[in-house]
Amino acid sequence: MRHMMRTLLVLIFLGTLSCGLARADAALLLEEPFGDFGALNPTGHAAIYLNNVCADTPTHLRLCREGEEGVVLSRYHRIDGYDWLAIPLIPYLYAVDDPAKIPATATPRLELKLRDTYRRDHLEGLVPDDPVDEIPKGEWIELVGASYDRKIWGFEVATTSEQDAELIERFNHRKNISHFNLFFNNCANFSEKVLNFYYPHSIHRNFIADAGMMTPKQAAKSLVKYSRKHPDAEMRTFVIPQVPGTIARSKPVDGVVESLVKSKKYVVPLAVLHPFVAGTLVVAYLGDGRFHPDPHAEVYEPREDVEPGSEEPAAREVPVGAMERP
Repeated sequence: MRHMMRTLLVLIFLGTLSCGLARADAALLLEEPFGDFGALNPTGHAAIYLNNVCADTPTHLRLCREGEEGVVLSRYHRIDGYDWLAIPLIPYLYAVDDPAKIPATATPRLELKLRDTYRRDHLEGLVPDDPVDEIPKGEWIELVGASYDRKIWGFEVATTSEQDAELIERFNHRKNISHFNLFFNNCANFSEKVLNFYYPHSIHRNFIADAGMMTPKQAAKSLVKYSRKHPDAEMRTFVIPQVPGTIARSKPVDGVVESLVKSKKYVVPLAVLHPFVAGTLVVAYLGDGRFHPDPHAEVYEPREDVEPGSEEPAAREVPVGAMERP
């Protein structure tokens, strides 16, 4: 009996130790714009990757079990009336369950096939067949296979299991009804609220460079600035490359003023008609609008079975000044 008790105490101690050593993280995913809408609105997309939070369904969260890689959470528009949805990491990036099945290159036809196969296997209740075209059109394509369309930058900070559990409780018990608004309730606003839950006041708007609108780039910029003042956030960066192939390459993410300043079709007529306004926009961009992802960020390789931002292989910390031009 004494031996059994001693063994039980050792097992409890080891279990407690392993829980203490496990790292939980939250990462802001800054996703480059693509396609026709991306050309009109180059602010891109924002999502949150949580490596210690998983999902039984796209609308019900739980803590991850051993071997699971977490989920990507984001706000979407016109997907069965939901405000947010949760998709496992590998399907979100590559539209497959097994990293071994990720294609080395992709074509638009292969991308469509992989997405529709995953939809039929896992998301048909959320995204049913179209009566006419069978494969439905719409924004559901943003749920799976994101890395075929765009490059994704990751900004990861440390969290705790207790925080994750509280976040799960909040999400599972609040109404999940869409009130999407491009200007005031978009994907970046969603990411802002999640990150501010973990690190209060870490994300804030830029009323000069973005005219008060929350953008994915501003969320990343805020988080980087916050991490410099708060080393306990343990900021790490990574990049998820766009899958090679014949699919059009995504474009760099811009802020609101930045997109106007960089676009000749907007800035040139504005400079002619309202030179003072155009000059003000340029000054606003140069003064507070420039931000660039870390060019030395660790490249995520899904086939190595290592989470994005993991220390194996070693990910680098954000160097001061590496993401902003002077």
